[in-house]
Amino acid sequence: MASALRLEPKDALLLRAAPVDEAVLRREFAAHFSEADEVRWDAGRRALVSERIARFDGIVLAANSTGRVDPALAARALTDAVRDLGLAVLPWSEPLAQWRIRVQCLRTWLPELGLPDLSDAALLATLEDWLTPAFAGKTRLDALAVEELGEALKGRLAWALRQRIDALAPTRIAVPSGLQRGIAYALEADGTPAPPVLAVKLQELFGLADTPRIADGRVPLTLHLLSPAGRPLQVTADLRGFWERTYPEVRKEMKGRYPRHPWPDDPWSATATHRAKPRGT
Repeated sequence: MASALRLEPKDALLLRAAPVDEAVLRREFAAHFSEADEVRWDAGRRALVSERIARFDGIVLAANSTGRVDPALAARALTDAVRDLGLAVLPWSEPLAQWRIRVQCLRTWLPELGLPDLSDAALLATLEDWLTPAFAGKTRLDALAVEELGEALKGRLAWALRQRIDALAPTRIAVPSGLQRGIAYALEADGTPAPPVLAVKLQELFGLADTPRIADGRVPLTLHLLSPAGRPLQVTADLRGFWERTYPEVRKEMKGRYPRHPWPDDPWSATATHRAKPRGT
């Protein structure tokens, strides 16, 4: 037993110690001895280590590999690994990451829905509730599939509420050209919602007077109006104002550059399209 120890960054020096008879300790302090299987995450190996650990109070007397990993202990150890490594180690797909952001946006836009907090801090604080069950039967972090991660998150919400999320913060929206275009959601650095973005070619919005809105009409989309080549022409949340004040200048500049695409004098009554004009017209 050491009573004086000098600990150095690269080494340690034992200054004073006395021998201890383990048999005496076991006879006099039997309750202080324990032996149990433990599973922990080895960051260096990026793998679980399963050992049978013998201890006297907090002192490890022996550690031997068990050769197998207890499923319940493995799930908890993998959860601890995520707590240490961060949520980014999980298999996020872009659709799932966007779903999480959409929920966070709706928490601000429509607080009456009572949606759960899916921020990093909230998810890390509740890992045992939603993530540990998803690790059941797994012994590796990369064994968790995207679909399983998605169900672990979405399974906390009733089916009807999940349907409401899709309706109030859709991933796509129909535009006057007849096509569906994607909506991109994002959060600011402080976790508040950034304006949702609809990137669409200008010709696909002919005939549409007002900016499309989501979240039960509470949130206008920020329109990234694109040229026929897909380059940004204008960013606006006021489509009506764009048609009235800015479109004439855009038309004048773009008509010569893209002559095979329609640039009508009156965008209000023009037919929306995603196609160029047929050759020779």
